[in-house]
Order: sequence, then structure tokens, then C-alpha cells
Amino acid sequence: MHRILSLVLLFCLSQITLAQELNCTITVNSDQVNQTNQQIFRTLERSLNDFVNKSKWTNRVYRENERVSARMFITVTQYESDRFEANIQIQSSRPVFNTSYESPIFNYKDNAFNFQYQEFQPLVYNENVFESNLIGVISYYVYVILGLDADTFSLEGGDEMFRKAQNIVTQAQGSNFAGWNQETGERSRFELVDNLMSNSFREYRIAMYNYHRKGLDILGDNNSTGKQVIAGSMRLFETLIKRRPNAFLIQTFFDAKSEEIRNIFSDGPKVDIVKLKETLNRVAPFYSNIWNEINY
Repeated sequence: MHRILSLVLLFCLSQITLAQELNCTITVNSDQVNQTNQQIFRTLERSLNDFVNKSKWTNRVYRENERVSARMFITVTQYESDRFEANIQIQSSRPVFNTSYESPIFNYKDNAFNFQYQEFQPLVYNENVFESNLIGVISYYVYVILGLDADTFSLEGGDEMFRKAQNIVTQAQGSNFAGWNQETGERSRFELVDNLMSNSFREYRIAMYNYHRKGLDILGDNNSTGKQVIAGSMRLFETLIKRRPNAFLIQTFFDAKSEEIRNIFSDGPKVDIVKLKETLNRVAPFYSNIWNEINY
């Protein structure tokens, strides 16, 4: 009997240890392609969902309820033989402590997503070799998602994952595919992870941690303190833009967070809305219409 119980316990522990990191839904949209046979797009969609959700991306232990929620929307704009031209929208979120609310973390569109794929082609990530732009781009964004999620739970907790993403960039730079190199005037995969790993943008990562772990996660227990911490996180961006005006990372932050910030500060208890709006308009003037809706 004791042996049976031990085996059951060992099995349960193994299931916890082997849990994959992501709960990601990938959608492939081919509406823009004049293709009668849609089967290859459906096969690609199924294969990508299996690839992302059934692969083990890190050595960290994730329980089933800790898997990171994400979505990827791939829009195919041209298709011929095994060649695809597309864009990809990536979104991720994380739960807020003691609530059923999921806070958006990342919302980004990459327009430079061209790849080759043959139906039923196996999708396998090899961290030592860049073999496919399809696998490379998807794996890169998996690590960005996991790194950003980790940053919201511990200060600079995403270092390991960002290094993995940076390694993919380094390997991919010898390919002819766009998005992997430092390109003038273009937001690239190179620039995104380079900024995340740079000390010049450290305020961004501090703000990610403070905003979520010290702000959002305590709103339910201490609304006033949580709001003050979140407002303080916005002031960190002021320090950053003085050194790096038009920082790419600030744009990505507010692309995900603008509506959430409006909702947080449009409810009690009251904070200094005037100063908050001044700060927000300095660091994210492209969302001034949303900041104007903050009223309390």
C-alpha cells in the first residue's frame, strides 16, 4: 500500500515538473490569400499550437495554473508554393493576485514575418542552429513572452529567457530574413531584445516589476498604496525618456497598458490625477486621448 501511494505521489510530482510554460492560442488567418485549398493553413495552425504548447522551453517548474496566457495571430498576405508572407500579432497577459483579472503584458505586431513551410513539416526548435525563420520567429517571441512575464514577478527575472531570445537573433543575422538586424528607422526583433537586455533601459524593467508585483497585486488589499506605486512607475519612464527619447520599450508598454491605466485611475480612492496626467502625457503623448478620459 505504501509503495502504491509513493508511486502515485511520484507520478503527481512528475506532472508538475513536466508542465509546459505556455497556454497559447495561435490563429492563422488566410483571408487575404486567393487559395481554394485552405488545408495547409489549418495544418500550419495545428502544428504551431502543438509546437508552442507542448515544447519545454525552460528548466523552470510551472504548475498547470501557472502557465502563461498568450495569443499569436498570424495573417498571411501572400502564399505561393511553400513561401509565406505574413505579419504576426503577439499578446500575453498575467493574473493579478486575489482576482480573476488578467493584466495585459505584451501587445506587439511584427510586420516582417516571411517564412517557408511545407505541409506536415515537423517543427522542432534547436537552440544551437537557426534552421527556419518560422521556428525562429515563433521561438523568439515565446522567450520574449516568458521573459516579460517573469519580469512582472521578480526584478529582472526574465534575464534567462531574454538571453535565449538574443541567441536566436544572433544566429538569425546570417539569414536573409528581415527583422533580425539593426535596421535604421525600423522596429526590429534585434532592437526589442537588445533594449530589454541593456542597462540603458533598466527603468523599464524596474517599472514592469513595481507596476505589477508591488502595484496591481496589492490593489485588492490596499487600493491607495497600489495606485501610488503604479503612479510612481510612470515617473520611472520620465527618467528613461530624458536619456532615451522615443524609446521603443515605452511604446510597447503603453500599447499593452493604456486602457488598463485609464481604468485603474478612473476609480477610487483618489490620487493626484493632475500630476499623473502630466506625467503620462510626457512619457506617452501618443495616448493623450485615453489620458484625457481619466476622471475621478
